[in-house]
Amino acid sequence: MTTPLLSVSGLHKSFGRTVACDDISFDLWPGEVLGIVGESGSGKTTLLRSIAGLIEPDAGEISYYSGEGALDVHDMSEPELRRLQRTEWAFVHQHPRDGLRLNVSAGANIGERLMANDWRHYDNIRSEALKWLAAVEIDEARIDDLPRTFSGGMQQRLQIARNLITSPRLVFMDEPTGGLDVSVQARLLDLIRSLVRDLGLSAIVVTHDLAVARLLSTRLMVMKDARVIEQGLTDQVLEDPQAAYSQLLVSSVLQV
Repeated sequence: MTTPLLSVSGLHKSFGRTVACDDISFDLWPGEVLGIVGESGSGKTTLLRSIAGLIEPDAGEISYYSGEGALDVHDMSEPELRRLQRTEWAFVHQHPRDGLRLNVSAGANIGERLMANDWRHYDNIRSEALKWLAAVEIDEARIDDLPRTFSGGMQQRLQIARNLITSPRLVFMDEPTGGLDVSVQARLLDLIRSLVRDLGLSAIVVTHDLAVARLLSTRLMVMKDARVIEQGLTDQVLEDPQAAYSQLLVSSVLQV
């Protein structure tokens, strides 16, 4: 039987008296893109950040199956976790400025992750950065420009290049097209979908937009009030939702 890439069991997270994630369990399989949808406050971003090791859950287990065997994410030392986050994992933030260094050039933003993975030859790093700028449809002439001079869509594409340049096995995406114009969203979604497919990535994508979920994900989890209320193949959930809340989500989109 195939081993999952990631297993989450009984995850719980509260902030004071507010429960953000309540007894959440699932497996993520190699090559799978899991979409997590729900309204604001449903707990989806807290779940994503807990899985990615950015916040500590109150209970539950998160196991990642690397080439070296199963790793308990929240039992790892800080250096071990940081190394995992910059090698086999990547995190794409909703706001690209949270995932970029604005005071260094576009090329340096991309090159930093390579240097963190023991690349040392400047010409090789710059050459790889140029290749990835082209891959995310940014003019190579902008390699020495600061990210703050880029549009929001270009900043998001730069953040994607910065994260994917080391060929991670698992990518976490938090509202990757949030706040962008519709036309920019469409181009970015096409780019993300093609990169995920071509690189054979596994991904967990948090979004409130069912159109984004349909385009990117192979499987879908619906969250409401800190719990997963429905999950299944994306087309199955969107075309024949079983939970009343899922039906409401789908119908609200159809009525727009």
